[in-house]
Amino acid sequence: MSEPQPAGGPAYTCPMHKDVRQATPGKCPHCGMALLPEGTRFAIIRHIMASPMHIAFMAAVMIGLTAISMMIWR
Repeated sequence: MSEPQPAGGPAYTCPMHKDVRQATPGKCPHCGMALLPEGTRFAIIRHIMASPMHIAFMAAVMIGLTAISMMIWR
């Protein structure tokens, strides 16, 4: 099961099961997913939202992918 976090060290958690928490990387005993360092679950979203340029770039990519998929499956 989960181990307690040592004082001052990183904690690893399952993205699906927040009750699974341990001091070392590994796999979730419930679902087998890799445990992630605490706080990284939404790190990419926080990174994108940190700059308006990132948001504009992601919007352009999504519009381009949508246009390409509409042309392919027409």
